[in-house]
Amino acid sequence: MAKSLYETLGVSEKASADEIKKAYRKLARKYHPDVNKDEEAVEKFKEINAAYEVLSDKKKKDEYDMYGDQIFGGQNFHDFAQNQAGNVDLDELLRNIFGGGAGFGGGFGGAGHSRGAVDLDQRTTITIPFAVSVMGGKHHISINNEDFDIKIPAGIKSGETLRVRGKGNSSMGQRGDLLIKVEVAPSPTFERKGDDLYATIDVPLKEALFGGKVTFESTIHGAITIKVPQNTKNGQKFRVRGKGVINRKTALHGNLYLTANIILPKVEDLDEELVEMLKAKLPSGETSSKE
Repeated sequence: MAKSLYETLGVSEKASADEIKKAYRKLARKYHPDVNKDEEAVEKFKEINAAYEVLSDKKKKDEYDMYGDQIFGGQNFHDFAQNQAGNVDLDELLRNIFGGGAGFGGGFGGAGHSRGAVDLDQRTTITIPFAVSVMGGKHHISINNEDFDIKIPAGIKSGETLRVRGKGNSSMGQRGDLLIKVEVAPSPTFERKGDDLYATIDVPLKEALFGGKVTFESTIHGAITIKVPQNTKNGQKFRVRGKGVINRKTALHGNLYLTANIILPKVEDLDEELVEMLKAKLPSGETSSKE
């Protein structure tokens, strides 16, 4: 199996790490553009650096020893390098080949290369507001000297990945995709469980005792008014249908569950006569034991 990276550095396939390093340094000095003014020296210098990038890294070297020049479509490394566009960074190209985890099944062909061999996709992470994760919206991205908006689908969860076509890394006239891992910022009001939302609603004592209507000011759905029955207890739950999160697969909405938090008035804010009446009429928690 041909392995022309070794030929590029002028060493045998059994060369030790020290021998590879010495050969690289010798050739790098010889073909460095500051020393060698020959026009071909620049390309030769690039090839030497790219070859050393692989052979000086044990993991990359092991992979290359296994596959050889088949990753260059059967070409030797010199011919492969000459077929690349002038602005391509060979070091970066080889890092993509050996570090992309894509395997070499398709290899390289002709003067181009296979998307399967070079991973041009780029990955990033964003954090979006809780309300946007529920209702959907736009999020501004600044990457690769580009600014653009992406659409956030309603119902997205933390850990999900969005793919933006054609916004990844570029090489040889091709461009990969941008893979965006989405994290959702916590909400001070809501807790999400599946497609359902949970929150607390303050219920004044009067409405809790005698029943009535209470408004929940939602940062997502706006004002929601619910009817609370007489003798509503602290911690009692109310369900508001369809005010949860949309399920992206079924297009059905979850529910909103509101837990009652009974608000007790301050005694000093009550009418004095009412206070005295309450003291006299309200049942006591004291119990008497029979002898």
